[in-house]
Amino acid sequence: MGSLGLPNASSFEGGSETFLRNVFENILKTYLRKNPTAKTIWELVQSVDNEKICYDHFTFRTFKVDGYGIESLSSFFMDYGYTIGGGLDFPKKNLRVLWFSPPDVHVPNDGHGLANGPLPRLVIAEIIVDELSLESQGIIRKYLKPEGGKQAVLSSTLGSLIWEKPTWTDFKQLAKESELAAWTLIHGYTMNHLAFAVHRFKHRFSEIKCVKEYLEEKGFKLNTDGEILKVSEDGLLLQISSFSEKLAVEFADGVTETIPASYIEFTQRLILPEFKDMPHDEIKEYHRRDAFELDAANHVMESTRFNAQV
Repeated sequence: MGSLGLPNASSFEGGSETFLRNVFENILKTYLRKNPTAKTIWELVQSVDNEKICYDHFTFRTFKVDGYGIESLSSFFMDYGYTIGGGLDFPKKNLRVLWFSPPDVHVPNDGHGLANGPLPRLVIAEIIVDELSLESQGIIRKYLKPEGGKQAVLSSTLGSLIWEKPTWTDFKQLAKESELAAWTLIHGYTMNHLAFAVHRFKHRFSEIKCVKEYLEEKGFKLNTDGEILKVSEDGLLLQISSFSEKLAVEFADGVTETIPASYIEFTQRLILPEFKDMPHDEIKEYHRRDAFELDAANHVMESTRFNAQV
């Protein structure tokens, strides 16, 4: 992807690991508060066999304009040792994505959740505003104020928009060209979705096909775009996601409409071929398939499409 223009940072030069984990905890609490169906799935997973969960990645959406893009969120996390893992470009969606690897931290054998489990990867997308129509650019720029992106992490933890709530008229017009941009205008830096690390589950859900069957039995609607179970070309990255639930939102002009919120994902990373004969209790995250795949990611993003049958 060429030069990414983002600084590298040494581990935790910005503060303590405890503080970083607390930030993630508050981002998670906000996400669960705003997305009742995702919260139900999150609770169900832990209730089966008293499962202990770990997270594969947390995902966010931003606007690439006036300091609101990827760096508005990534700079904070890079101060705590996150490093750029790679990137994906989606020209048809006017979207660019970078994903970030977490710092190497000590995780106890029974470590789980955000308190003492592995830190999640970060996936941060930015809508490339300059590639949208002049009308859509005007709508977005009308709401974004100079320097506002500096409050990105605070916005994520609080679940509050940095900019003024948009009108239904503006939202609807923007959605005609880019549903991703319209979603971001109304939801801001609230986490778009989290993904469980299925390969870290210990019991029934340690195989993603079992997760799929369980969720279908419980009546949850799963993203069928490109098949329900999305498999990477090498067969080592497996993903499923729910469709975003629809929630009623009151817009600035007094109109209340039902729109997509956030969703939840399950990711299973299989062991790389060169490590397949290692004892299972010696397998670490770096022995497994890393990164993301363009085609699968493109399909997973459709979880927030406006016309999904939920």
